[in-house]
Amino acid sequence: MSTKTKIPMKKHKLLSTIVFALLSNLIFAQSSDVVRKYIETYKNIAIAEEIRTGVPAAITLAQGIHETGAGTSDLVVKSNNHFGIKCKTGWTGPSVSHDDDAKGECFRKYDDPTESYKDHSDFLKNRPYYSSLFNLDPTDYKGWANGLKKAGYATNPKYAQILIKLVEDYDLQQFTLLALDGKFSGDENLQYASNVKTESPNNAKAEEPVIQKAVVKTYNYPTGTFKINETTVVFVRKGTAFLKVANDNDISLPRLFEFNDMKPVDIAEDDQLIYLQRKRKMGTGEFHLVQEGETLRDIAQIEGIRLESLLEYNLLKANMQPAAGEKLNLKWKVSQMPKLLATR
Repeated sequence: MSTKTKIPMKKHKLLSTIVFALLSNLIFAQSSDVVRKYIETYKNIAIAEEIRTGVPAAITLAQGIHETGAGTSDLVVKSNNHFGIKCKTGWTGPSVSHDDDAKGECFRKYDDPTESYKDHSDFLKNRPYYSSLFNLDPTDYKGWANGLKKAGYATNPKYAQILIKLVEDYDLQQFTLLALDGKFSGDENLQYASNVKTESPNNAKAEEPVIQKAVVKTYNYPTGTFKINETTVVFVRKGTAFLKVANDNDISLPRLFEFNDMKPVDIAEDDQLIYLQRKRKMGTGEFHLVQEGETLRDIAQIEGIRLESLLEYNLLKANMQPAAGEKLNLKWKVSQMPKLLATR
C-alpha cells in the first residue's frame, strides 16, 4: 500500500508561484529575439517621434513591446495599434472591436504602424493629465514610466516596473540618447520638441525650437554607467582622473585607454564619454551625420564604434577631418571618401 505526502496549501501555492516564475522567465528568454526584431523595426520611428514631440524613444519602444507582445498580439495584427489606444471621445477614424478590460471594446485602427506611433505621441502630448511628464528630463525613464501609470495610462499595477525592466534589459535608453544627440537617419528637417533643451539664436522666435548641434562635450549624459551600442560607458567631467575611472570600474588603465582610442593621460581635458568595454565594429544606425566641430574620435565615441572600423568603412585616416554635413557609414565600406574640411 503506497502513501502520498500531503503538501500543505501554503507550500503548494509557493511552489506553484516559483514554477510559474521560472516558466515565465523561460518564455521571455525564448522571445528575446522577437523583442530585438521589434526594436530594430521600430527604433527609427520612436527616435523621430522623440525629436518631433519629446516623448522619450526608450519609453515609446518599451510601451510598444509590452502592448503588442513585441508585435505579435491579435490587436496589433488586425489594427496596427501598437499602444492599445482605445477610441475615446472624438475619434472619427477606423476602429476594431477587441476584448480588453471589458468585452468588445473599441480600439483605434491605423493603416500602418507609423500612424500609430504618431498618434501615441500626440495622445500623450495633447492631454492635460500627461502634461507633467514633459517637465521631466527625457532620459528619466523611471519618472516617465511611473508618471504614465499614475496618470492612468494602464490598469496593470506593475505597468511602470514592466516598462523600466524592458528599458534596462534591452538598452532602450540608447535610442533616447540618439534622439537627443540629433543623429537620426530619417527626415533631416525634423525639429526638437519644446521639452528638449536647446539654445536659440537671438533672432529666433521663442516658440520655435532649434536643433542644437550634436557635440558630445555639450550633452548632459546620465550619471553612472549606461550603454551605447550595447557597450558599457560612463560620462566623465573635465578634470576627472582616469586612474580613478579605471579603479572604480575594475579595469586596468592601459585597457581603458585602448577601449577609447586614447593616448595615456592623467586627467580628462574636457567632458567626454569613456567606454568600459571594447566598442563594437558596427554602429546601431547606418550612418552618422557629421556635426560642426566633431572629430573622427568624437564620432567613434558618440556612436560606440571602434575608430579603426570608422576609418576603414569611410576610406579615412586618423588625421583627416570630414566636413560638417557629410554622412559617415557605420556598417560597411563606401566606394568614395567623404568630403574633407577645407584647410587654409
